[in-house]
Amino acid sequence: MKFSNLNLGEELLKALRDEQYTNPTSIQEKAIPLILEGRDVLGSAQTGTGKTGAFGIPIIQNILNSQHNKSGRRKISTLIVTPTRELAIQIGENLTSYSKYTNLKNTVIFGGVPQGSQVKALQQGVDILVATPGRLLDLINQKFIRLDNIEYFVLDEADRMLDMGFIHDIKKLLALLPTNRQSLFFSATMPNNIKTLSEQILHKPEKIAVNPVSSTAETIQQYLYYTNRADKNDLLLHILENPDMQQVLLFSKTKHGADRIVKNLLKKDISSAAIHGNKSQNQRQKALKSFKTGTVRVLVATDIAARGIDIDKLEYVVNFDIPNESETYVHRIGRCGRAGENGIAISICEPEENVFVRDIEKLTKKAIPVVENNPFPQTEKPMTASEKKEFEKEKQKRKQEFFANRKNSRSQSRRKK
Repeated sequence: MKFSNLNLGEELLKALRDEQYTNPTSIQEKAIPLILEGRDVLGSAQTGTGKTGAFGIPIIQNILNSQHNKSGRRKISTLIVTPTRELAIQIGENLTSYSKYTNLKNTVIFGGVPQGSQVKALQQGVDILVATPGRLLDLINQKFIRLDNIEYFVLDEADRMLDMGFIHDIKKLLALLPTNRQSLFFSATMPNNIKTLSEQILHKPEKIAVNPVSSTAETIQQYLYYTNRADKNDLLLHILENPDMQQVLLFSKTKHGADRIVKNLLKKDISSAAIHGNKSQNQRQKALKSFKTGTVRVLVATDIAARGIDIDKLEYVVNFDIPNESETYVHRIGRCGRAGENGIAISICEPEENVFVRDIEKLTKKAIPVVENNPFPQTEKPMTASEKKEFEKEKQKRKQEFFANRKNSRSQSRRKK
């Protein structure tokens, strides 16, 4: 199936062609016709499956179809609520791309920055509003936003929304929305509390499911290095010797860990930046922009900060730490290989994390291929004093050889230039 088969207007089709979109993803193929028909939708889909297009494209078309009946100042007809600033910004960018040949306006509001520019955009008139819950309720309380005219309501990443403690904010918003509206609800997982929330939001919804959380995209090649905690930084440098790895999203389990990784990489002249909850909004946006434009080679992120990061054609994801929740691993590596593109996911595992790898393989029903040509192999069994001495001697030898080769390679590269 092609987008041209989905009853979309030429303005939208032209914008999609500009983005080199010809065939809808599975969730887009299922969701777009239903939304165009005015149905409520309950969607179960991982990040990276094309969810923003699945709801954004038909909403834009529906607004365009009804515009001829309307005149006067723009009123917010669509509200999209999402848990993080990064995801809100990404959705806004996608909507701008989809609607570039229309007169529709969207804006994004989120906390952590002064509200002045956001309020100004709202006062100029907006058709589609993308928001995080806290700033949205704040501006509603200040009378800068009214929800009386909402025709389309989207709750995205609902499971993450609840994980981050937004359930009370969501319930406050629901009380302010018109009863007569079309609602779309998307979540990567569907535990009981999510199902209960969806029942409060949706009316006789059509249910669609794509790529359950236990599955990893077939387009992603996975590789696993077993090593020791003390060798992780050296092993990472070895992995990054691959000249093809010019854009790498790297996951750290802690904010402080992310900062340490960046510090170590910068010492080795590898451009990198961290993105996590302790960074200001401006710092996070600057790091993300630098990563997208290629100024920064390695973007080090924590799980919550990375949720919603959408990098076109991102090929490499590295897990510096193995997550203790198997589903988190699936979400992480789903950052690459998006929408049918190829991706490579590399994981670095220390002994304490071996059990997490077994849990991941049990969930995904796939063994992760182990890289045997590893200059810093893991030693899990206890060693005698003589074995340990010999092992440390051999490890030091490999380490010296590795850095000597690295130095020679750099010298040759400089001579060629």
